[in-house]
Amino acid sequence: MRDPAFWHELDLQSRRSAPMTRLMLTPIASLYAWAGARRIEKAEPFDVGIPVICIGNLTVGGSGKTPIVKMVRNYLSSLGIRAASLSRGYRGKLKGPLKVDPGTHTAADVGDEPRMLAESGEAWIGADRVAAAEAMKAEGVQVIIMDDGHQNPTLQKDYTLIVIDGGNPVGNGFVFPKGPLREPVRTGLERADAVIVMGEVSEDAPLPDFGGLPVTHGRVEPSETLPAGPFVAFAGIGRPQKFFDTLEGAGAELSEAVPFPDHHSYTARDIQFLKQLAHEREARLITTEKDFARLSAADREGVSMLPVEARFDGNDFEALLAPLIRTLS
Repeated sequence: MRDPAFWHELDLQSRRSAPMTRLMLTPIASLYAWAGARRIEKAEPFDVGIPVICIGNLTVGGSGKTPIVKMVRNYLSSLGIRAASLSRGYRGKLKGPLKVDPGTHTAADVGDEPRMLAESGEAWIGADRVAAAEAMKAEGVQVIIMDDGHQNPTLQKDYTLIVIDGGNPVGNGFVFPKGPLREPVRTGLERADAVIVMGEVSEDAPLPDFGGLPVTHGRVEPSETLPAGPFVAFAGIGRPQKFFDTLEGAGAELSEAVPFPDHHSYTARDIQFLKQLAHEREARLITTEKDFARLSAADREGVSMLPVEARFDGNDFEALLAPLIRTLS
């Protein structure tokens, strides 16, 4: 095993080289931003003839969109409106358009987020958003809740909510690959109707200027009581630490917290390692809904899943959707 001083020196070298790396990536980031802006400017969004609500973000990786998609869809459904989510089906082998059947389709077929959303309501996927929207309308869907797609200009959007991770709002403030932004903050906000800030706001990463847009603060909390611990937690989402913080905030005792890359496909070796770790710690395994959706039936043995939901104070959520509801009534 390497001496700890080796890893310390390696970390120092990485930190010293980071500014130079960012400098080298500047031209690529500028080209990425220019290409994205040009694509949006030149596009002629298609009007499918039914309302499209976009739940988007400004960064790559997770910001807490999926619980908002679920909450908006289910809220509209409670009003008697047939609302369904539409996702690209990232990392799924099926391209759609198709309605996700939780009894038939797996995360490998349709992607983890659509598979999870199908457990609680109507969910569709489509690599071609316009074709998917037309199929949904033909099947009787009245409102489309578009999961992600703020930077996809092909489908006309009637109401756009931008979801911001309060713990890491815009990363280092640079566009990909120099930073996590999909486009400059101001450019992205110009096409939005409102902003949702999810979770506690970090003092080390202040929120950007939202340019006068309505801003609502929400949070993600467990929707069920935690099983008995202690736990070995693992997560392959945009920011795994959010899940670990949610567990601890709910009173969980964490023996270990193991992060994986976003949308990670778990191998037999991964599961063997996790189950061995839990055995050594005399703990039970617990993971997110999205990660659980990617596990096979055999891999799920001995693994608990913590369902979560978005929550807001008072009538903040209803007020957020009020402008849209008025157009539907």
